[in-house]
Amino acid sequence: MTVRYLTPHSKWSIHSEYQDNLFMLSLSRGGPVVWMSQEDAAAIGVRDNDWVELVNRNGVLVIRAVVTHRMRAGAVFVYHAQERVVNVPKSEATGRRGGIHNSATRILVKPTHLIGGYAQLSFAFNYLGPTGNQRDEVTVIRRRSQEVSYQ
Repeated sequence: MTVRYLTPHSKWSIHSEYQDNLFMLSLSRGGPVVWMSQEDAAAIGVRDNDWVELVNRNGVLVIRAVVTHRMRAGAVFVYHAQERVVNVPKSEATGRRGGIHNSATRILVKPTHLIGGYAQLSFAFNYLGPTGNQRDEVTVIRRRSQEVSYQ
């Protein structure tokens, strides 16, 4: 099934900070997740917490599904800056580790940052370059085998 892949800013953390305290860990599912609509999930036979694989021209992502009525059909969310070292199995499509939220995205330069005087290529703490923008990428999502391998 083809969907619009969006990566809004993280719900559970601020980049590498604040995601490993007990309160935040009690809110997460112990690894990255993709939020998808009930309609899209039913169309590809996915239930809540099933493993899915997202594939597009930029890469592959292996992740668990959060099936919810809060998502609109035709779009999925993978919150930005989720933990990469936890619960990332091998991809059935490539045989390699299944990537992170950025594996299936591309960074586009915001046109307003090309206007002179903003130092878009100047160093800033933890970031070099212009501010990222909301990424929107056409992506194929499918239910994968529920037998996962990490090695």
